[in-house]
Amino acid sequence: MEGLVRSGGVADVILACMVIEAAALLAWHRATGRGLAPRAVAALLLPGAFLVLALRLALTGAAWPLIPVALLAALASHLWDLRGRWRG
Repeated sequence: MEGLVRSGGVADVILACMVIEAAALLAWHRATGRGLAPRAVAALLLPGAFLVLALRLALTGAAWPLIPVALLAALASHLWDLRGRWRG
């Protein structure tokens, strides 16, 4: 388990699960016309994906400026999601 965390593999597993979740939500919406629209799925999952990316960058010893870039992307996508929710 320690190797999975230190290598950043744990973040890869989380991101893979998020991709599967997105695919399932989009497939459900396409098949039934119900559930979240594609834009809502993106707004829901992007902030978390950027946070997990920041975690992966930190765990793997990436260049330090990349970590705040990923965190700023998480903030921007979170604000995008909030804006959409307040409108609707």
